[in-house]
Amino acid sequence: MRFQKVALLGVGLLGGSLGLALRRQHLAGRVHGYVRREAAAPECRAAGAVDTAGTDLAEAVRDADLVVFCTPLGQMPLLAEQAAPFLSAGALVTDVGSVKGPVVRALEPLCTAAGARFVGSHPMAGSERTGVGAARADLFAGAVCVVTPTSRSDPAAVATVTGLWEALGGRVLTMPPEAHDERVARTSHLPQALAATLAHLVLAPEAPPEQARLCAGGFRDGTRVASGSPEMWRDIFLANREPVMRALEEFGRALDSLRRAVAAGDAAALERFLTTARERREAWRQAGSTPPAE
Repeated sequence: MRFQKVALLGVGLLGGSLGLALRRQHLAGRVHGYVRREAAAPECRAAGAVDTAGTDLAEAVRDADLVVFCTPLGQMPLLAEQAAPFLSAGALVTDVGSVKGPVVRALEPLCTAAGARFVGSHPMAGSERTGVGAARADLFAGAVCVVTPTSRSDPAAVATVTGLWEALGGRVLTMPPEAHDERVARTSHLPQALAATLAHLVLAPEAPPEQARLCAGGFRDGTRVASGSPEMWRDIFLANREPVMRALEEFGRALDSLRRAVAAGDAAALERFLTTARERREAWRQAGSTPPAE
């Protein structure tokens, strides 16, 4: 597999890592990065993520046989409208967004009308760090990469997107966009909401000054993702609003059961709750489902 020209629309952590990986493995003849600020272009080139970069969207997309949307979710629909006139016939288009339903519904018809082929994807890799300076060529190695075709997807395009993530070391999982969004609302979006809420509560300015000094490893690990991009997570929560709401409501019910056990002083119930949690996490870890270390 080798692409003649890859256009990365957005060169942050994911886009930059994709560019590094493509160039390291010689999967692209040329990688061109589209950036919002001209001042960002030299940084992208210096990081080795792209061969060329700039703010001209038409230049980025024109003649590309692979176009990857790596911007925050909220920017993708308008950017796709602007890019569509410059897409090459038969070009493959995908994205790295954490929510698939709205992205697929917006981008698939635009790409089809332009004669290109769109297949949504979501590499479940990253960290709380942002920007091309945090990019890593091995970011996708061992990561689950979800591919979300629809009934309108071109089978050859689906196979190529699948092959792309596999070539970068990803473990590909294929599912419909809506199923993806429902699942990641619990496995990814809910943990982000909990981490942000915990940071709000424990590190509030009105808390006793010594409270922050008493935050050790458990607090650090439980709130790590709260350091992520507010813009990115704002867009994710809004784009996946209904599944996220269901996940929050389910979590609230689970938390209520713990609260009742604590309030009642029910040692047996508490031990059952904690034992079940440990057993489920250990089974998940031993099954090899844990994500690669960051």
